[in-house]
Amino acid sequence: MPLVRAIGLMSGTSMDGVDVALVETDGERAIRLGPTGFQAYSEEDGALLRAAIKEAETLSDRTARPGALEPADRMIVARHAQAVEAFLAHHRIDRASVDLVGFHGQTVLHRPQQRLTVQIGDGAALACALALPVAWEMRAADVAAGGQGAPLVPVWHRALALDAGLETPLVAVNIGGVGNLTFVAEGEDPIAFDTGPGNALLDDLMLERTQIACDVDGMAAAMGKVDEAALAELLAHPYFAAPAPKSLDRNAFSRAPVAALSTEDAAATLTAFTARSIARAFALLPARPRRVIICGGGAHNPTLMRMLGEALGLALSTADEIGWNAAAMEAQAFAFLAVRAQRGLPLTFPTTTGVPAPMTGGRISRP
Repeated sequence: MPLVRAIGLMSGTSMDGVDVALVETDGERAIRLGPTGFQAYSEEDGALLRAAIKEAETLSDRTARPGALEPADRMIVARHAQAVEAFLAHHRIDRASVDLVGFHGQTVLHRPQQRLTVQIGDGAALACALALPVAWEMRAADVAAGGQGAPLVPVWHRALALDAGLETPLVAVNIGGVGNLTFVAEGEDPIAFDTGPGNALLDDLMLERTQIACDVDGMAAAMGKVDEAALAELLAHPYFAAPAPKSLDRNAFSRAPVAALSTEDAAATLTAFTARSIARAFALLPARPRRVIICGGGAHNPTLMRMLGEALGLALSTADEIGWNAAAMEAQAFAFLAVRAQRGLPLTFPTTTGVPAPMTGGRISRP
């Protein structure tokens, strides 16, 4: 099977910008990783996305674009097109050498229990803007069939692990806005689910209190003290008692339990919430992993990494330490998923989203 040269794009729940990655793959185990890039959103872009997420709370039709959702939809297409153009120019990549673009869009609402997931960003418009085929709407078919529609990255985690010959079973933990994990064992479908909060609660806290949308290097949390009463209240959320597979909306959890705490103590408590909710999720796995690999933005937060290592009682590796790319992981995944969508290969499995049978998905739009 010839390799397909695909560009993957990801704007995740952290809403900080567009990740771009080039991957050559057959959509199964043959993988060649290319360059990666990132284009940050402006403050105005971030404000528009937050307004769109607020507007989306009342949606029942995944195609509706009331209020801020319409301009946000256009902005997402424009910023992704700009990110690809800058990427091609910077790395001197001939557009004609690119076969396909994988486009996630921006999730503004995710309620799989209502068979509803909404990602803004028109893939057909992006295909026209880039003059390249675009694979998009990767979650919709899974949710319509009764699956959670998330996480989608597990099939990529499995491909990376097997391609690298890593000893299994292993767990890849992705800490973006929401946390999720993938359990990989040779010869088996991946097992995956959202673990709970990732960086979203902490990012929102820091933006509100410091006007900086993250806890840089985990410094605020490192200076604070975990409030165990507030943490217990956070961990009492019914999501943690639900069986897997399961998935979350970015705004599923409230920061109310830490509202009265100092910024440092609130940051420490929310960081501990992420760490301990991930550790709790390991109890749902079929075996103790030989290795734990941390991916996503959370891998760059030393305080979170320390708390997670303590909560798990296991040695942790970051994706970067084993030769993967923590920051570009999801963008690479969407390049891989685009190729699988084009080939009609499954994107999701009963063990990753609860869908009744392995399911392909995605739409291919051409310029």
